[in-house]
Amino acid sequence: MTATVKNRGKELFLDIFYDIAGSLFMAIGIFCFMETADIAPGGVSGVSIMIKYLFGVPVGFMSLCINVPLLILAWRYKGRAFTIKTLKTLLFNTIILDLVVTPYFPQYTGDRMLGSIFGGLFMGAGLALIFMRGSTTGGTDILSYLLELKFPHIPIGTMLMFIDFVILSASVMVFGNIETGLFGMVALFCQTKVIDGVIYGMDKGKAVMIMSPRNQAIANRVLEEIDRGATFLNGRGVYSGKDMEVLYVVVRVPEFHRLKEIVREEDPRAFMTVADASQILGEGFRELKKD
Repeated sequence: MTATVKNRGKELFLDIFYDIAGSLFMAIGIFCFMETADIAPGGVSGVSIMIKYLFGVPVGFMSLCINVPLLILAWRYKGRAFTIKTLKTLLFNTIILDLVVTPYFPQYTGDRMLGSIFGGLFMGAGLALIFMRGSTTGGTDILSYLLELKFPHIPIGTMLMFIDFVILSASVMVFGNIETGLFGMVALFCQTKVIDGVIYGMDKGKAVMIMSPRNQAIANRVLEEIDRGATFLNGRGVYSGKDMEVLYVVVRVPEFHRLKEIVREEDPRAFMTVADASQILGEGFRELKKD
């Protein structure tokens, strides 16, 4: 067996493992928490929950049916590989939700706020695992992409927000109370935070630029006290016309406070700019490799 075949087998195994784990988390969030609390958290899952409430159609099966025309369009506009991978994920979602979780798992029937929070947390964890392998659950991901082709001047994030707003508004009418929409917003918020945390949380940090005549001393202390590297960049003041060195440092969030203290102690008049780094990859941080 060649190395290429082994690698493909490993990648396929990881795809399936993440699909199963992600689908299980999503199914728990939907069935155990959201369905019983009449919460439709946006997306195709939210539409399917409303349809089950009205007509009794299983959520997983309904999600698959809604995605069929979207997958046909995805085949045309996004290609075969994306469509097949998404279909694989959707099949796992349907099977695990309708045939594993729904028949055998209990439902939470307590406070709706807790239901929306935990439903969103489980949904977010499941989606994050699926996204980590480059797959999607179809639905609004495909729809927003297709709308972007039609309306390229509208940001994709705005489209997703609009679609979710329409679904949340519809849930208020279907379930007959405004709290449903509000709890749906809570679930969506929790879901988004978990996705960001799982995918980017371990790699987040601060990218800092420091301008000070004490940059060398600051750099030495960064190396010694925080155990982080630093880089000198060549700069030039527009007003003064003088050449200067700009110190560039990247640290994890918990290390930033100590960096700020070092700069303050060395030069209280130093000029600093701080930017959020959603991912930091490379030596000293997470290795730059395929997930």
